[in-house]
Amino acid sequence: MNLLEINDLTSGYEGVQILWGVNLSLEKGKLTTLVGSNGVGKTTLLSTVMGLLRPWQGTVNFEGKDVTNLPAHARAKAGMVLVPEGRQLFTEMTVLENLEMGAFSPRARVSFKQNLDKVFELFPRLKERAKQKAGTLSGGEQQMVAVSRGLMAEPEILFLDELSLGLSPLLALTLFESLTRLKKTGLTMLLVEQNVSMALAVSDYAYVLAEGRVHLEGPARDLLKNDEVRRTYLGI
Repeated sequence: MNLLEINDLTSGYEGVQILWGVNLSLEKGKLTTLVGSNGVGKTTLLSTVMGLLRPWQGTVNFEGKDVTNLPAHARAKAGMVLVPEGRQLFTEMTVLENLEMGAFSPRARVSFKQNLDKVFELFPRLKERAKQKAGTLSGGEQQMVAVSRGLMAEPEILFLDELSLGLSPLLALTLFESLTRLKKTGLTMLLVEQNVSMALAVSDYAYVLAEGRVHLEGPARDLLKNDEVRRTYLGI
């Protein structure tokens, strides 16, 4: 069953077209990854799907309903939650306060304590730093807060934009391992990522975006073995 279906999506900024008829679907309970070079439209796609950018053409269907014209806050309330590139934390607020900001919906507020226990189990380091200002954390710890804030919203789909950006290989590995654990809970996720080898290694299905179009798609393990992917993105 597909939880999200994107059909013939065309979008751009101020008259400059970035996406050209993109088709993409997310199977419920699966981790899907979207990879591609800088500037091919990955973040534009996320912004359009989340309602931050209005599509020029095409539809976005979530749980069988057309949400193409829904505002961003309504999509978030329905369970479409974005962990943005660059983290975008409230740096003068504590870790706990940032997590509280994630639990904005009535459904999430009811389950706040339960969800807080889950994210502290996923990232024990955050429990140790719960009263520390987010701006004083390391880059990896800030990314943990960003992911956890998204989880506090009780997402039906969690969109993750450039999870490993600016992180050391060890910290990136820790975060990718957390996705594997989340996948086992049945959470549906879309990962937009430049670290192609790690992204494909943890994902179920993958899309390769090139020049604003889906260039390749298939089971992630198959794309990891694909000669073109290995040559272009992995340098093999």
